[in-house]
This record gives sequence, C-alpha cells and structure tokens, in this order.
Amino acid sequence: MIIMQPGATREEIDTVIETVHENSMTAYANVNQEGAIIGVVGENRSLPMDVLEALPCVKDVLAVTEPYELASRRFHPQDSVFPFCGFTIGGKEIPIIAGPCSVESREQIIASAQAVKAAGANALRGGVYKPRQSPYSFQGLGEIGLEYMAEARALTGLPVVAEVMSEAQLPLMLKYVDMLQIGARNMQNYSLLRSVGETRIPVLLKRGLSATVEDLLMAAEYILSGGNDRVILCERGIRTFETATRNTTDINAIPVLKARTHLPVILDPSHATGHAAYVPAVARAAVAAGADGLIVEVHPDPAHAVSDGRQSLTPDDFARMLRQVKAVAEAVDRRLVPPKSSLPLKLNGGAHG
Repeated sequence: MIIMQPGATREEIDTVIETVHENSMTAYANVNQEGAIIGVVGENRSLPMDVLEALPCVKDVLAVTEPYELASRRFHPQDSVFPFCGFTIGGKEIPIIAGPCSVESREQIIASAQAVKAAGANALRGGVYKPRQSPYSFQGLGEIGLEYMAEARALTGLPVVAEVMSEAQLPLMLKYVDMLQIGARNMQNYSLLRSVGETRIPVLLKRGLSATVEDLLMAAEYILSGGNDRVILCERGIRTFETATRNTTDINAIPVLKARTHLPVILDPSHATGHAAYVPAVARAAVAAGADGLIVEVHPDPAHAVSDGRQSLTPDDFARMLRQVKAVAEAVDRRLVPPKSSLPLKLNGGAHG
C-alpha cells in the first residue's frame, strides 16, 4: 500500500501507478481531500519497496498484513457511500429492501411491491432463480419473473434486487435488475464473483452458511479487484449447532466488519432466524449494532408462499417493524431512507446510478 504525500498531483500519482503496472502488478487509487492511497496487488514478490519509496511524492510504503487489501479500511479509511436510484447506501441513512422470497406471479409481486412501498421500503427484492436444496422444489420463474419485477418497478418506482446464480444468467439479469445479489451458496463461486466484478452494477454479497468474516471480505475482494466498487456485505446468519432458529444471527459481525472494512454492511433478519416472529427483534438489534440497511422477506399471504413463508412477514407486520426500527435508528443518530415519492423508474433496465 503506497501512501502519497499531501498535495501530490495527478501526474505524480499516475507515475506511481505506471511503475506498478510496469512491474506486472495492478494499482488501485483512492484519491480524496485528505490525499491519495494506492493499493498494489499481484504476485510479483520481487519488487523492492525502496523502488516505490523513491518515486516522487511517495510518503510511505506499507506491507499489507490482511489478505484482503481493497476491502480494507487501511486502503479506504472513510466509509464507502454510493448513490443508488435516488438515495445513498453506506451513509447516515438506512435503506430497507423488502419483498417475497420468490416471484410467484404477476399479481403477487405487484401486490408485494405496492405493500412494501406503502410501508416505507426503498427497494424491492424477489427471487427469479432459486438455489433450492431439493431439485424438485420450485426453482423460480426465470425471465418471466424478471419481467414481472420490471413491471412492479414501473408501477411503484422501487428499484429491484434479484439473485444471480451463474455467469450464464448475468447478461439477462443486467437487462432487468438494479442490484445483483450473490447468495450465501455462491459466496465463494469465484468465477461468478470475477464476472460480477467486471460489471458496474451494485452487488449485495451475502455471507456463506459457514463462512468466516475474513472469508466474506476475501469474496468481496474478488469483486473489488475487477473494478466494481459498489459492493454491499450482508450478514444473514451462519450455521452452528443451535437448532432453535434456521441460522445463528452473528450480530458481532456487524461491528467487526464496520471496523475492518469501508464497505456498507446490511443484515437479513429473515434468513438469520427463519421465523417471522423473531425478525423484528433481530432487525432492531442490527440497526442498534450499526447496520447500514436491512433486507427483509415480506409476502401478501405467507401461509401460501411457495418458498420461505415461515420467515416472511405480512405487510402489516412489516409496517409495524419499520416503525420500531425507525425509533432505534434515531436513537443511534441514524435515520431510515425516506419513502420514494419521485416518478416511477423506466420499465426495462432500471437506474443503476
């Protein structure tokens, strides 16, 4: 990691970057009002640090002790904040993503979108390709489901978030969605991570079922190293010996990640608990612990949902939960993103900025 002197010019920064590239390594510059930090990654172990230290306006060259560099706060000390469809992610405001586990029909996803928007959600989630444990379970509607999601966006103005399961699905997903989700089972699908890293669409990266915090940050590093810096980390519970809930919510992970990385951190209380009755309490705890957002499963009729009905809130319960979460956010000097009141987004392709 190369720390530039305060006031280093763009030309001097580019000189350092060119030197790194000439030595078969890759440089990523973080330039802000306080100065410039250049992260250097690659396998060239023979490049002496004193070569870099001798370059104009280089203040210091530090060896990185963490296996992840671009995700580290040493490379990017400030919180990453980026715009997304009319609001920001990673700042003082806390966005809420909500919707059903699966898109089941046009009527169901439109009703879900209207209900979560009325309650105060800022984005719509819905699965169109489902990674199910059994090959005989509902696998999702595919492109038809994406078309229904796009129609729901056009009617409500809510940007859409959907999970991509393979590289082959990526071109189709990019036609419809505003944010890609990498599910827990694909967190270490490195080929998919590299492909998503080559896009510039925001990515919601879920923690794997048995992944450590470092595993999650290394997965994020794959996406960041491709040039896509709009990555959101998602804690969704991990697998432990406890069977009272679907997973064990690792609330510890929120402050730990906030200390180690600049990336926004959100929590999925639905998958973390597996029980709708526990979702509001864990959502409140997440915001109190410093989470930058929530992604929650909401269904108009959970008893008849084709997947994850047990952990899905009704629209009324979701609205009640948001009132509670709002109070917690204000108690820790944060606030929820205000509900969207602008014109709906266009039908196809959404606003990725």
